[in-house]
Amino acid sequence: MLNNNESGDLAQTLLADFQKLKGGRLNWDSHWKEIAERVWPMHRSQFESQGALGSKGDKRNQHIYDSTATQALNRFGAILDSLLTPRNQTWHRLKPSDRSLLNDRPTKLWFDEANAIAFKHRYAPNANFASQNQNVYQSLGAYGSGGMFIDKLDSTPGLRYKSVFLGELYFRENHQGIVDSVFRYYSMTARQAHQKFGDALPDQLKSELRNNPDTSFWFVHAVVPREDRDTDRLDFKGMPFASYYISETGKKIVEEGGYNSFPYATPRYNQAPNEVYGRGPAMDALPAIKTLNEQKKTQLKAGHRAVDPVLLAYDDGVLDDFSLRPGSVNYGGVDSNGRALVQTLKTGAYNIGLDMMDAERQVINDIFLVNLFQILVENPQMTATEVVERSKEKGMLLAPTVGRQQSEYLGPMIERELDVLQEQGLLPEMPPALLEAAGEYQIEYDSPLSRAQQAEEVSGIMRSLEFTLQVVNITQDPSVMDFYDFDQIIPAVNDRQGVPAKWMRAIDEVEQIRQGRAEQQAQQQAVEAAPGVAAVTNAASKLEG
Repeated sequence: MLNNNESGDLAQTLLADFQKLKGGRLNWDSHWKEIAERVWPMHRSQFESQGALGSKGDKRNQHIYDSTATQALNRFGAILDSLLTPRNQTWHRLKPSDRSLLNDRPTKLWFDEANAIAFKHRYAPNANFASQNQNVYQSLGAYGSGGMFIDKLDSTPGLRYKSVFLGELYFRENHQGIVDSVFRYYSMTARQAHQKFGDALPDQLKSELRNNPDTSFWFVHAVVPREDRDTDRLDFKGMPFASYYISETGKKIVEEGGYNSFPYATPRYNQAPNEVYGRGPAMDALPAIKTLNEQKKTQLKAGHRAVDPVLLAYDDGVLDDFSLRPGSVNYGGVDSNGRALVQTLKTGAYNIGLDMMDAERQVINDIFLVNLFQILVENPQMTATEVVERSKEKGMLLAPTVGRQQSEYLGPMIERELDVLQEQGLLPEMPPALLEAAGEYQIEYDSPLSRAQQAEEVSGIMRSLEFTLQVVNITQDPSVMDFYDFDQIIPAVNDRQGVPAKWMRAIDEVEQIRQGRAEQQAQQQAVEAAPGVAAVTNAASKLEG
């Protein structure tokens, strides 16, 4: 542990780093606040107060006149969830990095079991993954960046997920553009801080704990690469990432620790050159969102005038006793020739305004990917082939953008999950071949989006086989099938289709079955040939005699 002087110096250094990151994010805070006001109003005041000390329960939707953008954001989150992490499917699998182990049955079974354990703990009720994952997707849609903190449960073995509000997070990249440092700036009451950090709190907080336990104080959680790492040590000093909880009051480190894997998954939707934070759909749609809000205000005024019109009178005496109640009779409203002395003021073309609003809504829904997923609803009469082709189109359109979430969000999250599960002893013992390969693995995504991208390979071999079978039928020459290596094709197709390894026989078993079948065929041929052999033997015996 650090002594008091070392702890104080390090706390000062980390807080100085945090202030630099905080100052460099002012433009982003202003931009995100503007988006929150019009797209995700619950966050509006959070950017003003750095995330935790804003007025609770206040009205935050005063800037919203049309709810298209807020609805589109909710649908965007649901779309990403259905494409990348559908909770009713096994949307990823684990495979050995060493391709020679792909045919090792114990290794394949180990990865299948590890994958099942990861899904079991990820979707356990106390893990809270589903709701937190949705918050991350919505943060991507609104602000272009998100943050998920993955750690172990305190009470029982398992995983715990926390979607951290972007207003609290400050990123820093390494030389390869990978986020390797995160500073989280958040508040806790003196009572909460004592529950977490105990007597390590500075004296000022201890005093408030006795007198005003519900007073809030600011803390910084810094996760950075450990520069003084000692790989020979087994405690946090030997871990690649250092963790420091710092009290801003008193500038003191109240907890020091470490992680074997980076605990924050920090996805970004799109990223401009030389920028650390991402840019999301709401930033692209912001002009249309502002325009739609102004159009909606104008339409409300026009509708009000149409329903409760402005009256034009011949002189100021006509309306003295004028009644607007239904069924009332107003004498003097027309002259002796029946011409109206009171008329309504003509308003603008209301329908044109509606058309203009629909055009802006179309733009917003396009940017948030909503329109891509209305195809099946709007065209229920499509054939199965048309549905497949439309799905492939979606996959091609979404792959460049959504595929980034696999590398920046899901990949780091899965690595962190496996690390935490291994640390808690929840994963099975590795087979010898995998131990020899140092347990290295790779992640293969099996989500609907990934399947749409891989479907072309399977459909390609099926189309080729259908064509070849037609050639066989025409020429009556089955030798053309010799070009296909079915021992390679069948395992590869099953792999693409996500068939579990335990459903398939090992190569050794297949060889034994084939050998047994060959022996049976040889025996059958011997039995069938026995009468002929006996006849030949008898004839030869007679000739010899």
